Amino acid sequence: MRILNKLRGVIFDWAGTVIDFGSLAPTRIFVEVFAAFDIPLTPAQASAPMGLSKREHIAALLAEPAIVTQWRERFSRGATDADVDAIYTRYLPMQVERIGAYSQPIPGAVETLASLRRRGVKLGSCSGYPRQVMDVLIPLARESGVEFDHVVAGDDLSGRGRPGPYMALSNVIALQLADVRACVKVDDTVAGVEEGRNAGMWSVGVALSGASAGLSLQEYRAASPAELGAVRARATECLAEAGAHIVIDTVAELPQALDAIERRMSEGERPC
Repeated sequence: MRILNKLRGVIFDWAGTVIDFGSLAPTRIFVEVFAAFDIPLTPAQASAPMGLSKREHIAALLAEPAIVTQWRERFSRGATDADVDAIYTRYLPMQVERIGAYSQPIPGAVETLASLRRRGVKLGSCSGYPRQVMDVLIPLARESGVEFDHVVAGDDLSGRGRPGPYMALSNVIALQLADVRACVKVDDTVAGVEEGRNAGMWSVGVALSGASAGLSLQEYRAASPAELGAVRARATECLAEAGAHIVIDTVAELPQALDAIERRMSEGERPC
């Protein structure tokens, strides 16, 4: 039997994982867009379905009980698919216009990607952002040193998004990775962690830089050890319950996490 002890591919999420500390761009715009429909959202409500494609994200928000109640009070009826479309139509140009302000790499991301290339790992990626947003974001991120061998946008696969395995497996096919058990999905969201597990990969959750924590970079740097500990514990529990094999604070810790996974592989452990 062939010994499987080396990782061949790592597939990354984008916002909250390698760029946009706190995944603030979609959260803030969803709050603003829903306010335009007289539906106030908290940042925590807006970010709860993070990881889904953005149209699915809107549909999930409209199905949340508190928002269902607000919508009925405002419009005297339940939300429909036409309402999802109307909100998405308002959301999309705002996200395209403002994505550049949230394209900065998370500290350590550029160095981590470079280290993985040195060890011969192929780098894939997928995002809940639609292709129209990614077409703006990809060149901006590249200028900052964030670049992948393949990118799958949230609307590339006709609704087959997270937590299904389809975007992750699309990377596997494009990058010609022969065994999903030698691949890792890295994501800050529950849906993204589940995506990796559903694809048969190792799954690494990112606790402090993404939607699970909800901290901006400034808030993260200003937080006391006790405050960070509380946020870390909450986010780690959430991601571990989703199936993460390992949970790290930020992508800067990923090389050490991959070393740990390879040790587990050498001992005969497999992701499923």
